[in-house]
Amino acid sequence: MSISRRHFVGASAAALAALGLPGCGRRPVPRMEPSTAGKVSLFRNGVILPMDAGFSQVSAMAVQGSRILALGDAAESAAGRGDEIIDLDGRTLLPGFIEPHMHFALLAGFGGATDVGPFEQPEFDDAVEALRQAAAATPPGDWIMGRQFDPILLEPPRELTVTELDTVSADRPIFVLNASGHIAYVNSKALELAGITKDTPDPPGANFGRFEDGRPNGVLYGTAAHLPVAMRNPTLTARMQSGFVAAGREVGDLAASMGVTTLCDMATGGLSGPAEIDRYRAMFDGDAMKARIRAYLFDSAAELWDEAGTRPGQGDALMRVAGWKVVTDGSNQGFTGRQREPYVFSDNVGLYYVQPDDLKALVELRTGQGWPLALHGNGDAAIDSILNAMENAKAQGIDVNALRCRIEHCSILHDEQIERMAALDMVPSFLINHVHYWGHVMRDHVFGPEKVQLLDRCGSVEAAGLDWVMHTDAPVSPLGSLQKVRTAVARDLWREPDTVLAPDERVSVEAALRAVTINAARACFSEHEIGSLEPGKFADLVILEEDPRDVEPAAVADIQISQTWMNGRQVY
Repeated sequence: MSISRRHFVGASAAALAALGLPGCGRRPVPRMEPSTAGKVSLFRNGVILPMDAGFSQVSAMAVQGSRILALGDAAESAAGRGDEIIDLDGRTLLPGFIEPHMHFALLAGFGGATDVGPFEQPEFDDAVEALRQAAAATPPGDWIMGRQFDPILLEPPRELTVTELDTVSADRPIFVLNASGHIAYVNSKALELAGITKDTPDPPGANFGRFEDGRPNGVLYGTAAHLPVAMRNPTLTARMQSGFVAAGREVGDLAASMGVTTLCDMATGGLSGPAEIDRYRAMFDGDAMKARIRAYLFDSAAELWDEAGTRPGQGDALMRVAGWKVVTDGSNQGFTGRQREPYVFSDNVGLYYVQPDDLKALVELRTGQGWPLALHGNGDAAIDSILNAMENAKAQGIDVNALRCRIEHCSILHDEQIERMAALDMVPSFLINHVHYWGHVMRDHVFGPEKVQLLDRCGSVEAAGLDWVMHTDAPVSPLGSLQKVRTAVARDLWREPDTVLAPDERVSVEAALRAVTINAARACFSEHEIGSLEPGKFADLVILEEDPRDVEPAAVADIQISQTWMNGRQVY
């Protein structure tokens, strides 16, 4: 990778502020004036948690137009005759949940694909049979599409290859996406259409699975291997183009039903380039979209983004470009996350999708341009590479601390890495559902019982004072914030309910709620407008049937969403 520094290495906090990036650096955020149009909506008679530093509780909240008008006694005074009174009837009101890392295009594009994951199809043969049923229901000529297959959760773990997929269909292409999003499985027809043969070289940072004689076996490791195959499906490409706005609104509907009012897309442009920004913006025409979008531009489309002149902070409060996304390694459960030491029962240490020296150049370039970075790092060696690159950029005079760069997934984290992250003001962003759904296989098949204690160290980063967040990586794990809260607090295992993984890494309900509200807002430079209930901020809120602090940790995920409001209007 050859990267020019382009004279940006002297960027400072003042220079970043000049870019117009909301909440960037240490500068104060100007107070926004609330809308004065319309009646006041007064929420009262329940538990209202503004999510402030002291985790206070207030008796009432007033909303006018799209913004919060007042809290507590001031809210009661703001309401007059004819205004709307919303009786919480003992329910709990919180800021709307923020999903800081999901994949919009995958949810929108693959939402109609058959779910062959272990939560729906617990046995390997069940998954193959579900694909056969999908083939029978798929119109002639169309690709057969599946999603969520995850061999590591099968007993015994088993890959899906052309051997099985060719029995489902020999004349129509099949494409099945792994739950991680980093691996896909295709049949011989799909390989033929993509021109992948025994003699096809592996793409950079990815590889084609092969039989012993070198023939491709249909397992595609890495997006550089599987994405070009997927985009040969005309139905998928049409959904990602002409049908993307409607499909995106369906994702917004799903988010609203989960109490999620902001979605942070972590691969914007990966499928369609800069056109995705326009499609995101079009989702909000006519008040049809029920969640805000914060877009992180996918580095794989770097040349297109540079040509388009896209900048951090571009957009508005509904849809804004928030940062730049780089994937440095693969997935741990797919054995492609880059490790310091080999995976258990193996000599495999995983893959660097971006080599360490190339990552240094890339980080120096993009931070020098003022980009907040979201750097995917699963393995501990990949996290070492990320930290080395960030420290190098800082040594070049770039104010990286002002950018609040994030390590996405941040799965295996050592004590000294936490210290280095703190010195750089970096944000650990945990795929916390790895603990609940994958914890037992991470222990038994991926890391072993000692190293698995370093998985998703919420308690340690909380103690170190880092503003950490949690994400679902949807569709890798199901969208929804209460499940994340439950997992961070309980850390129990899906297959072993009585087992707690790394109990010292459990956190309080209050800390977990901050991670999905105000911390998540800060991570995407939106804390001046969302993430807490304060006068002047947008009225994004969720009403729960129960207070998460008053139920058993394992029951938090079962709390019902009563209402969701976004921008001052009820959307669920």
